[in-house]
Amino acid sequence: MDFLIGIIYLCLSWTLIQAFRIFQRSKAIPKKLPPGPKPFPVIGNLFDLGDKPHKSLSKLAQTHGPIISLKLGQLTTVIISSAHTAKQVLQTHDQLLSNRTVPDALRAHNHNEYGMPWMPISTQWRSLRKLCNNHLFSNKILDANQDIRYKKVQALLAEIRQSSITGEVVDIGGAAFKTVLNLLSNTVFSVDLADPNSETAREFKEITRNIMIEAGKPNLADYFPMLKKIDPQGITQRLTAHFGKLIELFDRMISQRLQLRKMPGYITNNDMLDTLLNISEENNDEMDRTKIRSLFLDLFVAGTDTTSATLEWAMVELLHNPETLSKAKAELEQVIGKSNPVEESDIIRLPYLQSIIKETFRLHPAVPFLLPRKAEADVEINGYIIPKNAQVLVNAWAIGRDPSLWENADSFMPERFFGSEIDVGGRNFELIPFGGGRRICPGLPLAIRMLHLMLGSLIHAFDWKLEDGFEKEDMNMEDKFGLTLQIAYPVKAVPILV
Repeated sequence: MDFLIGIIYLCLSWTLIQAFRIFQRSKAIPKKLPPGPKPFPVIGNLFDLGDKPHKSLSKLAQTHGPIISLKLGQLTTVIISSAHTAKQVLQTHDQLLSNRTVPDALRAHNHNEYGMPWMPISTQWRSLRKLCNNHLFSNKILDANQDIRYKKVQALLAEIRQSSITGEVVDIGGAAFKTVLNLLSNTVFSVDLADPNSETAREFKEITRNIMIEAGKPNLADYFPMLKKIDPQGITQRLTAHFGKLIELFDRMISQRLQLRKMPGYITNNDMLDTLLNISEENNDEMDRTKIRSLFLDLFVAGTDTTSATLEWAMVELLHNPETLSKAKAELEQVIGKSNPVEESDIIRLPYLQSIIKETFRLHPAVPFLLPRKAEADVEINGYIIPKNAQVLVNAWAIGRDPSLWENADSFMPERFFGSEIDVGGRNFELIPFGGGRRICPGLPLAIRMLHLMLGSLIHAFDWKLEDGFEKEDMNMEDKFGLTLQIAYPVKAVPILV
């Protein structure tokens, strides 16, 4: 509502001036611009976004085709809604479409300069990417610290076991978030940030969720550059405050570790923080305190919210499809044994569990539009021109529900992946929850391990039923749009000890 009021109040006051300027500029728009709905004067197609842009733009693609253009205020935006056109963006023309259109609010604390997802392709970006691939998310490193993840999942199961004894319902999303937060914080800092005796997990979840909501809101300052200094909706101000809270926490953790490292007889934790501080001591230009904080900001905000949201969607779909849940339990019992815990080494032998995760990614990609890209030059795709400086959005949600690619596209059917070579590694453009090309999410290997281990353990250790009075037909499967896609009405379930 504040967005619509802002449009009316701030835009109509200078309609004549802006209409004239846009009319003049429209003469220079290439004739081969992708098709799309006719824009209104000044505001363009802003009203076409709606409150769930991933769905409204998917419908527009059904009318105008898999590549469409919109005028969002003064920003030309191209929407990609098919696997074929996504491949053109993420692979064929990746070199010209790898940089970002940075939302104004994400410039808070200069995060666009230091945050790897947002900084332009450069020597600094390549250095950070290499560091992630070699020192943080390599299979060797992940194998070495898998015991941490195992222990944290066992702690989650112990907590749920108590709920099963008392018959209490479990907030699956909240439990998943706390576990993912502790998995990450132990990997990074060797400590639990979600201490059960403190409010840290709740506060951290609130901050990260608010960041994702604010970053996903349509922002007038992005569509009308003249408004950036005004920040008419207060989005940049709020994100600055949210970022500041996390940066303060990370600064405190870094300072404490630096003090410990100065003490005689200090024994390294071999965690991510020690690794980054070692690199910083060897080459401060490659890694300094500011870069470490920004890396942690990206890792914790993106890693906790997206992973816990995906796990929650998977459990919700299983509760809504009890036959699928039964098949998953049968596979786990047959492969692992009824009384044995799930371990990461088991994942490769659990094809049905893998298919459930893929199907969850297909229907509920954590980031429905991936992250925005920017054309560095005119790029031709499907006979149309994406003009230089245009924003490019890949609608992964629409691609995952494309009826020309998927039979019964809106149904949860993990069996569709049996015998299929499709995976989420960025090579199959029908399924791209982590993106593709050079900008593919570097945390993919860790996320995949965490999701399979957590979901497999929850299925294997407990039977699940909806809270009293609810049937699967009562479940509301609507989503809530933000930078990440959340379930609008979180489902609580009762665990029954097997």
